[in-house]
Order: sequence, then structure tokens, then C-alpha cells
Amino acid sequence: MADTLTHHIRRTLVLGLPLVGSQVAQVLIGVTDSIMLGWYSVDALAAVTLASSYFFSIAILGSGFAYAVMPMSAAAVETGDEQQARRVARMGLWLSILYAVASLPLFVFSEPILLALGQQPQIATDAQGYLRVAGIGILPFLVMSTLRSHLSALERTRIVLWATLAAVAVNIVLNWLLIFGNLGAPELGLRGAAIASVAVQAVAAVLLALYAARGPGMARFDIWRNPHRPDWPAFRQIATLGWPIGLTHLSESGLFAASALMMGWLGTIPLAAHGIAIQIAALTFMVHLGLSSAATVRVGQAWSRGDRAGIRRAALAAAVLSAAAVAAATAMYLGLGPLLIGAFLDGTDPQAPAILELGVHLLLLAALFQSVDAAQVMLLGYLRGMQDTRRPMIYAIGSYWALGIPASYVLGFPLGLGPSGIWLGLVVGLAAVSAMLGVRFARMTRDVGLAAA
Repeated sequence: MADTLTHHIRRTLVLGLPLVGSQVAQVLIGVTDSIMLGWYSVDALAAVTLASSYFFSIAILGSGFAYAVMPMSAAAVETGDEQQARRVARMGLWLSILYAVASLPLFVFSEPILLALGQQPQIATDAQGYLRVAGIGILPFLVMSTLRSHLSALERTRIVLWATLAAVAVNIVLNWLLIFGNLGAPELGLRGAAIASVAVQAVAAVLLALYAARGPGMARFDIWRNPHRPDWPAFRQIATLGWPIGLTHLSESGLFAASALMMGWLGTIPLAAHGIAIQIAALTFMVHLGLSSAATVRVGQAWSRGDRAGIRRAALAAAVLSAAAVAAATAMYLGLGPLLIGAFLDGTDPQAPAILELGVHLLLLAALFQSVDAAQVMLLGYLRGMQDTRRPMIYAIGSYWALGIPASYVLGFPLGLGPSGIWLGLVVGLAAVSAMLGVRFARMTRDVGLAAA
């Protein structure tokens, strides 16, 4: 058993480490935006915190179609059906592009939406200025996400890492030029960060598209053959599997977006501190998200064979690695809090000390909620590999919106705990969905064994 588990851990690491790296690199794009805009002004940092939550709440709903490609392609490749893998990827791109185009008005007219959600007028105006440019990036973002799922299912994860790292480098350079106006470039502040974000999403999408067409061993999948040709059975399969994934992601991102909105009610300093702390927490969460994607592929391969023992060992291997990451992140939050928060701030800003104090406190709470956050994303990855998405969606919506958001509001405002209460509400929602998903996975795994018998 030990040798078998070691083998599964090794396989998960080979597949998962590049995915972890690519997820971390993807978040680093937002982190560099926050750091550089934090140096630029606290008001710009508050606006990009709100705008980023808004952008990803919309983008994450559309990413369900991209994520649906991964388990379906993994199962197709495991059974030797390369044509099905191509069909799935092509229709995943169709659905992602259609969604991206349909969502553009939400970015163009974001200010009245943000005002209706109770945000301060100036922050809402600044956020809309950012989103009217950055919103264009939803198209390359979703194309890149779909191609990443396709390549991950084929266990071609290193190119995903390198493409995302290239995007991070481009983002840093363009931010330095366009936010601050260095080397003769115009000083555009928030708008400059938005232009950089669109550029880096396009860079990542183009690199993955080129690899999918011309990379080693990719010719047999021929993903770009007849891209205009509809394949309605595959279209319906992706849509059926993908929309619950998107709503599941939206319900979780909505939990965090709602926390940002509630922080906005408390003022600029709580919103800025929240934005920094959540960026750091999101950075470490990407480790679990990358491992979850690897688990989706590994569990999906075992599920396509009807291999109950293989499903359990793949899940256990990913869980062991995720637990190790939780321990490392907790030590980092507890030991390096002031250093981590301070990196986002201009020490000469008069509001910086208050933001630093609150941000360090929120990181201590992040050490509490990250364990349940890691558990829920790992379980979602297992169930996605088994192509089970509708029941997890119901659990997520109920836990996050019926429990998590009300708990954040009650703890933060009527009970007077402020920012701490808002974050403790996150723990309530994440813990509830983790428990229900754990029961669901145990039952689904048992059913695979019964079906095989």
C-alpha cells in the first residue's frame, strides 16, 4: 500500500506541480497589480480590489465550460478516443467565446451595478474605468482556460506553466511602464494596469494555442481542424457538465466578492487591507487548486476504468499533498504576516499603518479558513473527475449563500465584529460545503465499486 500510495503521490506531483505553478503565476498577475497600485495610491488599490472581485465573479461563471473539458478529455484519452478529445476541446472553446462576448456589457456598465451594491461613488467610478478596459480580457482569459484544461487532460502541463510565467513577466513590465509612466510611457494609473492585464491574457492564450497546434505529439489531436464546424452532441455535453461547475465557482467567488462588498461598506482602509490579505490567501490557495486539477485528471482516468481503488488512491495522494501545503501556509501566515502585508504598501502613506495592522490580523484568520477552503476545492476536483457536478453545485450555493454570506453579515455588523466577523463568516460557508462534499464523494466512490462488481 505504501509503495502504491508513493507511486500515486509521485504521479500527482509530476502532473500537479506545473499546474500549481501556473495557478500561482496566474494569481501573481493580480498580486503585482495590487502591489504596484498600492505603491501608486491607496484609492487605486481599493478600486482594483473591488474591480478584480467583480471581473472574476463574471469570468469564473464562464470558466465552467473550460473546466468541463478536463474530465471529459481525460476520460476520452484514457479510452483511446482522440477524436472525442478534439471535439470536446473545440466545443469548449465555442461555449467560452460565446459567454465572453455576451458578458461584455456587464463591464462597460459596471458603475451603476456597483453603486446599487452600496459601494462608495468614487471607488465605483474608478472601478468602472478599470473594468471597461480589463473586461476585454475575458475573451482571451476563457480561451486560455479552455486550452489549459485540454492540455492538462493530455498531461501536457509544463507548457501551461511556462505560458503563465511569460504572462507574469509581461504584466510586471507593462505595469511598471503604464501605471507610473516610466521610460517616457504615459502615466495611466488604474487604466494602465487594465491595459497590461488584457495584454497578458492575450499572451498566454496565444502561446497555448500555438502549442496545441504545433507542440510535440499534438498533431494527432488536430484541435484547430475545422474550428467553425459545430458538433452539437459534444456542445450539449460540455454545456450540461459545465454550467453547474460555473455556478459552483460563482457561488464561491460570490462569497468572497460579497465579503469585499461588505468591507467596502466599512471604508477604504478595511477594503484595502482585505484586498491585500485575500490576495495573499489566494496565492497559497492556488497550490490546492492546481492539485485539485491534477486530481480531476487522475480520478477521471480511474473513473473511466471503473477502478474504485484507483479513485481512492488518487484522491488520497492529492489530499496528502494538500495537507502539507496547508501546514506550510499556516506557518507563513503566522510568522511573516507584517512582511507580507507591508510589501503591498507605501510606508510613507499616512493610511499604511492602519492597513498593515488590520491586514496582519486578517492573515491570522486566513490560517483558520484555509484548511476548509483546501478541503472543499480538493473534493470538488475529485467529484469533477467523476463527472459529478450538479449535486456539488447545489451544496455550494446552499452553503455559501444561505450560510456563509448571512454569517459574514451577522458577525460583521449586528454582532459588531467588523472585518473579523466578515472573515469568520467565510469559515462557516466553507466548512459546511466541505462536510457535504466529503459525504458525496464517499457515496460516489462506493457506487463505482458496486457498478464494477
